[in-house]
Amino acid sequence: MDEDRSMKRKESQNSSTGHGLECLTKDKKPVKAAVLQQDIGLISGICLIVGTMIGSGIFISPKSVLLYSGAVGPCLLIWAACGVLAALGALCYAELGTMITKSGGEYSYLMEAFGPLPAYLFSWTSVMVLKPSSFAIITLSFAEYASAPFYPGCTPPLVVTKCLSAAAIFLIVSINCLSVKLANYVQNFFTLAKLFIILIIVVAGMVMLAQGNTENLSNAFGGTSPSVGSIGLAFYNGLWAYDGWNELNFITEELKNPFRNLPLAILIGIPLVSVCYVLVNVSYFTVMTPTEMLASPAVAVTFGDRVLHPLSWIVPLFVVFSTFGSANGSCFTAGRLAYVSGREGHMVKILSYISLRRYTPAPALIFNGALAILYIIPADINILINYFSFVQWSIHGLTALTIIVMRFTRKKLHRPVKVPIVIPGVIILVSCYLVLAPIIDKPELEYLYCTIFIFSGLLLYYPFVHLKVKWARNIMRPITIHLQLLMEVVPPEKIE
Repeated sequence: MDEDRSMKRKESQNSSTGHGLECLTKDKKPVKAAVLQQDIGLISGICLIVGTMIGSGIFISPKSVLLYSGAVGPCLLIWAACGVLAALGALCYAELGTMITKSGGEYSYLMEAFGPLPAYLFSWTSVMVLKPSSFAIITLSFAEYASAPFYPGCTPPLVVTKCLSAAAIFLIVSINCLSVKLANYVQNFFTLAKLFIILIIVVAGMVMLAQGNTENLSNAFGGTSPSVGSIGLAFYNGLWAYDGWNELNFITEELKNPFRNLPLAILIGIPLVSVCYVLVNVSYFTVMTPTEMLASPAVAVTFGDRVLHPLSWIVPLFVVFSTFGSANGSCFTAGRLAYVSGREGHMVKILSYISLRRYTPAPALIFNGALAILYIIPADINILINYFSFVQWSIHGLTALTIIVMRFTRKKLHRPVKVPIVIPGVIILVSCYLVLAPIIDKPELEYLYCTIFIFSGLLLYYPFVHLKVKWARNIMRPITIHLQLLMEVVPPEKIE
């Protein structure tokens, strides 16, 4: 009798840790190891980089870059310089990603170089603000373009765009929870769609140039001289369009042959996007004056109306495809960051659990989607872009510093890719400029609020992560068990 009771007790304990769920599926099919699977090849990696970078930015940021740069010439130079910066930053991340082959991007590198506290502050800021706000910004752009045809001649009601944005978030999260391969197929399809519309805009612009429409490019550097802070804000908005060059580092554990495919995808994807962006902006200026571009509610749509009529409907349709694909890529990588930080104990453990049937980090994906829906309620796109970039480039600079630090503290680590040390030095200097210049030029309380929020994470770190207070674990344990049974998720197997 005592042995029977002991066996029943063990079975109930197994069910609370996920092993009971595993047994339920054994009769149906063999169960793989409870880890994220290596399903992403080179083509999918390139599509993730290109598809995440080319999203709403190239259709929104041209106005803001022009506004802060002051003229056509500086505007085009800033677009090209942003491409160079993205390429240099990505080379730094290629060294880090092939040296530390863990998912989570900057989180894993900060953990290795500086220890758990900086890594925790990064995960706290990114999981709670940066990733979901980025997701919200992109889906709001998607909603604006998707709803525009139904409200000709006027701006779509705010409630319509926000509801449509929430619906897009729900759909994208569902796709990513169902299957990694399905999410990859969606990403690849929409990447091809956005490259198609970019090609249409570029070819149409070249035709306009050949016809002699060069007035806006002939006196490209005439106009007002921008201030140091204005140039910083122009770079903010340009780099927002390039955002996504580091996304592949968040899914390193799911890459096939990461030592080859990670740097190769970066070397192919980022130059391709850079060339596309500069040519697209040249095409815009063949049709619109700077004043007309600043007055346009949707630059790409205005371009299509003037050049592609009566097929102008193609542009907003493919812009919708582009923003949807970018949102899908953002969601895909954001879930991996929350998953890794949960696995390390810096977030609640349920975020590190994996779907037993789908092998996706479903709890982390759902959490990111829920926060994104909250952020679309008060969202103003331009304000979000400015403050998002302020924090993001602080992180990029600190991550570049990890390369220099680990050249001295981790000399024995294998480095399949090794960049000249001057490159991370350049990224650190640029990051300092992008963070400090707008604050010095025009101090605002919002920058202080962002800083306070980042360090407010320490209030949670000390009791819950460092001390691991017992009462918090007692509260979370039944919640974790119920969520685990509801979503059919299990803890990941340890990575050696």
